[in-house]
Amino acid sequence: MNALVVLVVGGTGTVGSHTLRHLVQRGASTRVMSRSAEKFGSLPRGVTGVVGDLEKPETLQEAFRGAERLFLITPVSQTETQQGLTAVEAAKAAGVRRIVYLSVAIPEGSTHIPHFKSKIPIEKAIQDSGLEWTILRPNNFFQNDYWFQEAITKDGIYPQPIGSKGLHRVDVRDIADAAVNALTRPGHEGKTYPLHGPDALTGEDVAAAYTRNLEREVRYVGDDLDAWAAQALTMRPEWLVQDLRVMYQFFQEHGFLAGPEDFAEQRKAVEHEPRSFDAFVAETTQAWKGRSATHA
Repeated sequence: MNALVVLVVGGTGTVGSHTLRHLVQRGASTRVMSRSAEKFGSLPRGVTGVVGDLEKPETLQEAFRGAERLFLITPVSQTETQQGLTAVEAAKAAGVRRIVYLSVAIPEGSTHIPHFKSKIPIEKAIQDSGLEWTILRPNNFFQNDYWFQEAITKDGIYPQPIGSKGLHRVDVRDIADAAVNALTRPGHEGKTYPLHGPDALTGEDVAAAYTRNLEREVRYVGDDLDAWAAQALTMRPEWLVQDLRVMYQFFQEHGFLAGPEDFAEQRKAVEHEPRSFDAFVAETTQAWKGRSATHA
């Protein structure tokens, strides 16, 4: 029996990298598409790299050839919608049978957030494609905190400006589990799954978790969006900082919370209870301590 052929677009990022390993474990013939072949050296054993660029449709025919299922992760970019629509057309042309799309949880009143809004036309194109489809809608990732390692460990501050209303942040490994199940098992066709963590986390809650695990004070300093934006502009382009500022403003005003029905649907996709933030922080801070000791 031939192995299921799965193409992952966006597979070198945080969610994609976890998904690749689990697809290989499931016995899928797994490919990852990237614009740069230089990234293929770090792919897990058993994963094949193919070069393709969603902004260059002419490169996609060969990259998509023979793929039966597609896991589509579009980048947060100014051309995200068009890239996603291009991927859907390429999938249809190549005879892909099922698309699993990594979207974002879109609570009421949040469609003005640019990188939320940009995903809605992609969702519709997938639903109208005539292909089997599953859409995953995750909350803010635990693993976003990797970006803040230096601020947390050296400066004793947690800078992500998520506010005090609470977010059911999610572990990307839960997202990957849902993606692999939707790609390789029946019963997920035509479903849109919310993906959340079990705890409603405020900025203060997150800082407290790092304080407990690092055994040193970590303070939450994120509510001042002007100060956050000024710092972010030193590392990120202006359009992205403005996009994220709109998102964080929404978080601070409304939170980003799930309900019991969301968790009930999520269990069908993930097939286990969501990973906790405390467990993530304990694991992550232990790894950070280990790296510090290695470089001491």
